[in-house]
Amino acid sequence: MCPELSISTRTRTTPFNSRVEACGVKAYMVYNHMLLPVIYRSLEEDYWHLCEAVQVWDVSCQRQVEIRGTEAQQLVQLMTPRDLSNAQVGQCFYAPLCDESGGMINDPILIKHSDNHWWLSIADSDVKLWAKGLATGFGLDAQVSEPDIWPLAVQGPKAEELISRVFGEEIRKIGFFRSRMLNYQGTKMLVARSGWSKQGGFEIYVNDMELGGQLWDELFAKGEDLNVGPGSPNLIERIESGLLSFGGDMGYDTTPFECGLDRYVSLDADIKSLSLKALKTRKPKTKLIGLVIDQQVKLIDRRVFSKGEILGEITSDSWSPRYSVHLVFAKCELSLIAGREHVELITSTGEISAVITELPFDFNLLGLRGLKNRPGL
Repeated sequence: MCPELSISTRTRTTPFNSRVEACGVKAYMVYNHMLLPVIYRSLEEDYWHLCEAVQVWDVSCQRQVEIRGTEAQQLVQLMTPRDLSNAQVGQCFYAPLCDESGGMINDPILIKHSDNHWWLSIADSDVKLWAKGLATGFGLDAQVSEPDIWPLAVQGPKAEELISRVFGEEIRKIGFFRSRMLNYQGTKMLVARSGWSKQGGFEIYVNDMELGGQLWDELFAKGEDLNVGPGSPNLIERIESGLLSFGGDMGYDTTPFECGLDRYVSLDADIKSLSLKALKTRKPKTKLIGLVIDQQVKLIDRRVFSKGEILGEITSDSWSPRYSVHLVFAKCELSLIAGREHVELITSTGEISAVITELPFDFNLLGLRGLKNRPGL
């Protein structure tokens, strides 16, 4: 019997709670002190539906840290080693946030409203407290808060068609990682072409509790012929796509260079960033790698081995029904995996070999041909 999750008033609610429960949610996790639905039908059924149709996700747990003030942009730049000097209004940036040692604090999407107004759409850590500390410590004119914003994601290959039926054809003009303020029932809401999947889609930054429920209902009513359904960030899809999870695949002891986020670090930029000095000198000690197993397994030990020597640990894993392989993310010691092509993992049926590869997975290079549709269709 699985243990139950005790839900109290400390776990904040969203405008979509009743809808999520009516849709038959089967599992939650706690994320930023809120409930994040993670399974509706089954992990694999949710995966295929996401890849073939369109889903509506309650991702209210993706909290917004709002920074306002004449030095708002200076504070945001201080927090990330990614150069924001040419950021445009409405632009979204995936960016690591790093401390004075180069260790990661979070990996949010940064959204620029103006030089004096930014949102940090965060992963699972208390960024607001860190931002307030930096603003105070550096004496910046930057006010840090967490507004009542509840993101609703619409993801999948039919997402654009569904969103256009609610917000109009203007939605099709929004470029990737760009956003616009659009009208819904007389209220302006930020809509961005973004989301935690590689299937395409949008995130709606809902700013009215009552309108949130209406919006959910309208998306389902207008998407019936598109096979719209409830969904959530899917473990299988994110691993196939190489999407990382802060707190799992990377954390406070990880630099961007140790988890493949090199391109988001502007080492040579003339910017004032808290972490740049350390990142220029701190040598990577670990590396996040991909492992491929040619059969479905149940991993019972998180450690990665070679001839009995421990090389690192598994951070995420899942069976891929599309490619018929078991995919693994593993954090390993750089010095111990250099030159290796295989490692050993412990499964419920014994030791098994896994192939080492770079992330994100290059399935063509691996010689894997995926199914275009779920089996039986």
